[in-house]
Formats: sequence, structure tokens, C-alpha cells
Amino acid sequence: MLETTAKHIDEAKLSDFIGKLVSDAAATLSSSLVMIGDKLGLYKALSDNGPLDSIGLARLTGTSERYIREWLVNQAASGYIEYNPATRLYSLPPEQALALTGENSPFYVIGLVEVVTAMGKADARITENFKTGAGMAWGEHHHNLFEGTERLFKPGYLANLVANWLPTLEGVTEKLEKGAKVADVGCGYGASTIIMAQAYPNSRFFGFDNHAPSLERARQAAEEAGVAGRVTFEVADSTNYPGEDYDLIAFFDCFHDLPDPAATALHTHRAVATNGTVLVVEPMAGEKVEDSFNPVGRLFSACSTLCCTPNGLTGPGPALGAVSTERQLGDITMAAGFTRFRRATETPFNRVFEVRY
Repeated sequence: MLETTAKHIDEAKLSDFIGKLVSDAAATLSSSLVMIGDKLGLYKALSDNGPLDSIGLARLTGTSERYIREWLVNQAASGYIEYNPATRLYSLPPEQALALTGENSPFYVIGLVEVVTAMGKADARITENFKTGAGMAWGEHHHNLFEGTERLFKPGYLANLVANWLPTLEGVTEKLEKGAKVADVGCGYGASTIIMAQAYPNSRFFGFDNHAPSLERARQAAEEAGVAGRVTFEVADSTNYPGEDYDLIAFFDCFHDLPDPAATALHTHRAVATNGTVLVVEPMAGEKVEDSFNPVGRLFSACSTLCCTPNGLTGPGPALGAVSTERQLGDITMAAGFTRFRRATETPFNRVFEVRY
């Protein structure tokens, strides 16, 4: 039977598939080495002082030359750094330097790699959940997930939130400039909350999250940014956060994670002012399954399987996940009593929705 089956195998297709898996396996291992390079300052040292050999980089960073030697080979093979055979020196091109060291650049990728490696640490737990259907709360993941999430999303918020997203919402920037009351639900480390507070000094901001350690970091960040007097962070669930008559309630890249999005939408309908606005920023996804058969969809569906959907399954559901459709999101908000739901704008990675009475 095996011989018969083998006769029908396209060897070229098989070879291509094995090559793809080898490439994916190499990328998975290399992502851990990227995080090592970030934490040890290897990229910054190469960027500031290169070209270097393994001895020079080890000396600059106080690390072991033998480990650095192997790390450099991997990074050059990955295309993350460059190697000159004539000089036997390694360098970090400016494009890669921007992506690997430019923390406030929209092209910064270290946060993405940190999120991916942190999610992978939950594989044993998620394997069991596949059998039982149980959930796994956000706060139960490896601590690098929380830091990585801020590092991943903050550059995009810096580039788009004030300049591109808020201006697409009807009358919102005018209210913020005069003085508005804003809730940021699922705020995590508070990057989005603080960015808005810095841009609109006449407004008051309230960040809510159910992960207390994240809010400790958010309060510290608000102090460092000089906005602590106008920003309050409080532990609360998305279905019962305090306050009412908010001019703006925002959900940044978190609505699809919620254990009970329907109850959240109902509570938000009660908490927002009748002429207020709800902003929902979600990962980019299409209306059909095959719309996610691309690199962005591959990334988001993987994150959804390891983190977003498990968190959604800690409650009554429906566990929307990161590739939830616009129709699903709209149906939930409209069922809560809202009458307007529209895509206000988008980026290659985000859909930005406006929800109103």
C-alpha cells in the first residue's frame, strides 16, 4: 500500500513542502535568538559600532564569544544581519536596525517576536485545552506576553491613533480638544491611554484592565509621561467597569479576546453618553475563511489559537478570536442596542470601527 501511494506522490511538491517546514522550524528557533539579541543589546551594539566580528561584539556587550560566534551565523543566515566574507565582519544594515532597535518606529518588530515566543510557552497547556475545550486567561500566560504586547502595539498607536484613527470618528477630536471623558477598556500597560492623554490635555482618561500587574506598569508609565494627574488606571472587568456618560470608550486590539463580548457591548451601551462614540480597533481579517490565507492571516490565526481564543473560552463565548469577521463584530454591537457600526478606516494590520447610538 505504501509503495502504491508513493507512486502517486509529486516529488517536487513534497520537496517544496519539506523545504517550507524546514524554513518555518528555522524561523521558530531563530525568533528565540532574536529575543536574546534584543535583551543583551547585541543589535544596538552592531548598529552603533559595526562592522564587528564575534570577538568585538562579545567584548562590547560583555558576553561569551563562543555563543556570539554561533548567534552571528544564525542571524546572517536568517538575513537579519549581513556578513562580509572578505573582511569576515558582520554589520546591521540601517533598514534592519530600524526594525530591530527603533522602539517608537512603526516598523519596529521586536514586540511581535516577543509576543510570539511568549505565546509558544503555553503550548503544553493549549494542547490539553484542545482535548477539553477549556480556556486559558490572558493573565496566565508567560510574563513576556504583557511586555511584548505593549512593544508590539505602541509604535502603531504612536503613528496612527491621534493622526489617523481618531480624526475619522464623527466629532470625536473636537470633544477631546475641548475636554472629554474617555474610557480605555483592556488598556494593558496603558500605551494607548497615555498617547491620548498627551495629545489632549483638556480631557480625562480612565484605563481599565483585569490584569493588576499590567496596571502597575501603566501607572508608572503615566508618571514618567507626566500625565498621571489626568489618567486613572483601575482593575475592572469589561462587563462592569465603573463610570457613565463617557464621550469615548475605546477597545484597542482586545474586543475579540473578551470572554463575554455580548455582555461587554451591553455594559458599554449603558456607559457611553447618548451622543458618545465607541472605538473598536481589531486585527485585519476578511469575511471569508480564505481571506486569511496570507502572511498576516497566518500570524493572527496562530496568535488567536494560542492566546485570543483561549481567553475567550474562559467565559460564555462566543470566543470571537483574532480573525473574527466585521459582520460578527457588528452583530454583537447592534444586538446591544447600538444603531450605527461602520469601518472608519484601516491599515494593513488593523480595522478601525466606529460604534454609536
